[in-house]
Amino acid sequence: MKKNLFPFLKWAGGKTQLLNQLEAKMPIGYKRYFEPFIGGGALLLDIQPKKAVINDINEQLLNVYIQLKQDTEAVLREVNRLDSHLCDEKRYLELRAKYNEKIQRREIDPECAALMIWVNKHCFNGLYRVNSKGLFNVPYNRNVNGRSMNEENLRNIGYYLRENDIEIRHGDFEKACRDASSGDFVYFDSPYIPVSETAKFTNYTKEGFTIEDHKRLAKLYRQLALRGVWVMMSNHNVPLVYELYNGFRIIEVDVKRAINRDATKRFGKEVIITNY
Repeated sequence: MKKNLFPFLKWAGGKTQLLNQLEAKMPIGYKRYFEPFIGGGALLLDIQPKKAVINDINEQLLNVYIQLKQDTEAVLREVNRLDSHLCDEKRYLELRAKYNEKIQRREIDPECAALMIWVNKHCFNGLYRVNSKGLFNVPYNRNVNGRSMNEENLRNIGYYLRENDIEIRHGDFEKACRDASSGDFVYFDSPYIPVSETAKFTNYTKEGFTIEDHKRLAKLYRQLALRGVWVMMSNHNVPLVYELYNGFRIIEVDVKRAINRDATKRFGKEVIITNY
């Protein structure tokens, strides 16, 4: 029986509010589901395909999915331990430093997964940002109380990942799609093209995502379409999108953006692009 699953992290560009529109524009049938920029996984967790390939360049993010699949209870124990004390700024900075130490040592384990969940709940605006060294540097949000997780949701996510054919890959989006073939469905929710020339590209990984990456992504989109793969993408409604994806179906949608310092800029338009 399909359970109600939802993202365990607040993630910039999360697609919870667009789920109905995205699902209405998906192909009726497909073989495998690919999501090369998994992020918070809102669409994956809602449609719950039985065969899927999920990928991201952010190793710490993927570690949460991996640990939930391997041993959900170990992650729950670690998050409960972190939640057993009130969080003031001193504790937040101490645990943020510990999380960064684990990143530097590449200690990919249940504790690292729990720390990522915990800092996401206690950092400013739920923002995930790293510096040039790949270290998490978002300040404290002054949330002293509050649970960092929904245990039932995490258990259900772990169960879904274990009981279905869900392959978790780490790396570049091109590599993630290397074996996508005719009849498969790929959903690209990449870092968005900036809405202005002065806006910065995302830095949720130390590598960032450049204009050249967007051009590579557009080239891959066309290659997948030629292979007979169903492809859908979401992005900002900006001129460069129309240039890069000329010839494909581009549909405008209204959105409310949860992560923006200026509340007056939390509304805008995005697009959904399909090759069918």
